[in-house]
Amino acid sequence: MRAVPTRPPEREGRAEDRSFAVVASRFNGAIVEKLVEGAVATLAARGAAAEDIHVVWVPGALEIPLAARRALDVLGVEAVVCVGCVIQGGTDHYEHVCRATVDGILRVALDQDAVVTNGVLTVSSAAQAAERAGGAHGNKGAEAAAAAVDLLGELQRLEEGED
Repeated sequence: MRAVPTRPPEREGRAEDRSFAVVASRFNGAIVEKLVEGAVATLAARGAAAEDIHVVWVPGALEIPLAARRALDVLGVEAVVCVGCVIQGGTDHYEHVCRATVDGILRVALDQDAVVTNGVLTVSSAAQAAERAGGAHGNKGAEAAAAAVDLLGELQRLEEGED
């Protein structure tokens, strides 16, 4: 009888011979640059070649989903890592931008049947953003890139009939 695993496997996906786009918002650029650096460094550390990593800059978070879709279509990448930073202000605008961005990223992933990960920070302050862009809470761009590589590997195993 086959044992049913109850813990996640301890395997790290590899990025050799895979192509990626990192779609990044220029808004809150100092923070987002660190997220992009983390994403690119993670992809490279996992084996992606420099020519297989494309960085696409868009004006703000709301533009990320469309650029992610175009990156899949035009660049033919296998996965898109979305990064940006939305910092809460004094109006409801924050709520609308966050929801539309997150929903848009999910929609692209499902509509395109593609790996599209979310490394967009939605935070209350610049200090919280800094903590998540290489500070006390790690680098969410790096984490989103790692998730993209790992998910590509898991989906490939599913397609090959492995579990």
